[in-house]
Amino acid sequence: MLSPYMSPVERAWYYALRILCALVLLFLIVPVLVIVPLSFNSGSFLVYPLQGFSLRWYEALFTSADWMRSLKNSLLIAPAATLLAVVLGTLAAVGLTRAEFRGKALLMTVLISPMVVPVVIIGVASYLFFAPLGMGNSYLSLILVHAVLGVPFVIITVSATLQGFNYNLVRAAASLGASPLTAFFRVTLPLIAPGVISGALFAFATSFDEVVVTLFLAGPEQITLPRQMFSGIRENLSPTIAAAATLLIGFSIALLLTLEWLRGRAEKLRTQQPA
Repeated sequence: MLSPYMSPVERAWYYALRILCALVLLFLIVPVLVIVPLSFNSGSFLVYPLQGFSLRWYEALFTSADWMRSLKNSLLIAPAATLLAVVLGTLAAVGLTRAEFRGKALLMTVLISPMVVPVVIIGVASYLFFAPLGMGNSYLSLILVHAVLGVPFVIITVSATLQGFNYNLVRAAASLGASPLTAFFRVTLPLIAPGVISGALFAFATSFDEVVVTLFLAGPEQITLPRQMFSGIRENLSPTIAAAATLLIGFSIALLLTLEWLRGRAEKLRTQQPA
């Protein structure tokens, strides 16, 4: 906050820092937002100035068999991969948080390694693993690899939520006759739900946006929306791509708003927990 007791140098630094932050934000956001007006252009090229307002490219997007097939594939693969990642990631996070054993840090590093390993390496390794099994061009292989990419996000978010978890609540449930499974679903899971949902959103976004692994594993029938956009940029640059990109931008904004709401809810639940 600007203080009346600041010196001229401090005031100059105060304003300079905010101007710099604004310029950095513009540098990051403008290249993304510049595509939105192009999706409403009546012309056939991705150029400025716009030739007029039209929804023809959204109509082309939703009436194209190729684009609709790719969208359906994304809406099939991403939820399935997210569900698998949430189950495995939540179980791993709960187990690693409660247990103490030698090699725990090493195991955690291995589990979250898909976040730091280049995706192209994961794509090549996945292809070399699934191809001999005859699963190179299958939905199952894509779902499994996308789930592997999403598990680290679930582990991290759930583990962060469990750091402030009061395990006396679980002990109280056990003292009242609840089985470990009942205590987990009736006590633990509702309290860590914000972390689970946050991890699920990250896993879903990772799967929905993945293109490198799909290049290695997807056949003509498994092409996803990002893969279709990649092909469109290489083979036939059309404003339909701008329409698809605009929808993805809106989807990403909705995810970010949801994550912010969940963060606030998690903070509220943490402050309400008894000591």
